[in-house]
Amino acid sequence: MEQKEIQDEIFAYLEKMKGKKKLKEKDVIKKIMADHAELDKNTVKTALREMINVGKIMYAYGGGASSVEIPSEEYLKEKGLI
Repeated sequence: MEQKEIQDEIFAYLEKMKGKKKLKEKDVIKKIMADHAELDKNTVKTALREMINVGKIMYAYGGGASSVEIPSEEYLKEKGLI
């Protein structure tokens, strides 16, 4: 499976869960690995980190815990990404 395909799966999962549950990085990795038995943890983690580095997803902090989520349009405009 290509990195782009993995990233598309991650994005689709985060989009599906948006507003329902805050997902930790390990939750996303476990879900993608469960759906695709041929993938290992490091491959999924690398795809996730690349998405964070380019700003497609971001870490959010609240209540003493971190989560990964799709950034809002306001955030993207503020950072000059759109």
